[in-house]
Amino acid sequence: MSLTAKPVEEAVLDAQSRHVVPLSGGKDSTGLAIYLRQNHPDVPFEFVTSDTGVEVPEQYEYFDRLEHVLGQEIVRITALDMLEVEEKHGRTPFDVLLYDYYSGFLPSPRSRWCTRMLKIHPFERYIGGDKAYSYIAIRADENRAGYVGGGKPALLSEEPNITPVYPFKDDGISIEDVKRILDDSGLGLPKYYEWRSRSGCYFCFYQQVGEWQGLKERHPDLFEKAKSYEQGKNGRKYTWVDGRSLSDVEKMPRRAVKAKSDDDGCAICHL
Repeated sequence: MSLTAKPVEEAVLDAQSRHVVPLSGGKDSTGLAIYLRQNHPDVPFEFVTSDTGVEVPEQYEYFDRLEHVLGQEIVRITALDMLEVEEKHGRTPFDVLLYDYYSGFLPSPRSRWCTRMLKIHPFERYIGGDKAYSYIAIRADENRAGYVGGGKPALLSEEPNITPVYPFKDDGISIEDVKRILDDSGLGLPKYYEWRSRSGCYFCFYQQVGEWQGLKERHPDLFEKAKSYEQGKNGRKYTWVDGRSLSDVEKMPRRAVKAKSDDDGCAICHL
């Protein structure tokens, strides 16, 4: 199968394929899940999230509420399934990868192993060799290059059996439409938008200084945990913020959080 996108009206008619909607916990993928359920109620959509174990707490609460709106369970997959590692208390999928596979080397914009190992590969393992459509929440009013870059639209996978579908682009859905869908469903926007501009891990290296400061204010325990990751192993130190440690960040004057642009960050984690 080609990676050329399939129009949503054609994809939903394919009864021989799986219909998978990846959820990041962001407003766009959440809005898409509701939109698809409302407009194609007879399609057996699979709503799936790849859980890193280190998402912001508000995001987990948002997923619980979304399940009630959809009337369907959200399938939660993790890298532990892929690695065939048993889940243990206090040992997140991120921690297993960080310490057992990457020797404590933190991910960064230049070495984004977290997206590949925590999001993409678990998703591909979940689908396996089945023919499937991946419904991606790129809106009609944005233009993201996504994870693969090179001017391509955002993809969650380049596997040939997984065909991307962009319902919002096909149907001309804008940011205002997404907000309306969320409001009309009774779900609204995630609460984390009160202090950060994106979904994803609480220590995401794409965060602005103001978002790190918001994390310290809202979840001081998680801020301290993020600081502890910077110590590294064997005396090596890494920083989440380029050129600054989190100890430096917490001493800085409070900064406002700017709205993120379409090209800021990783589309896979932040849609």
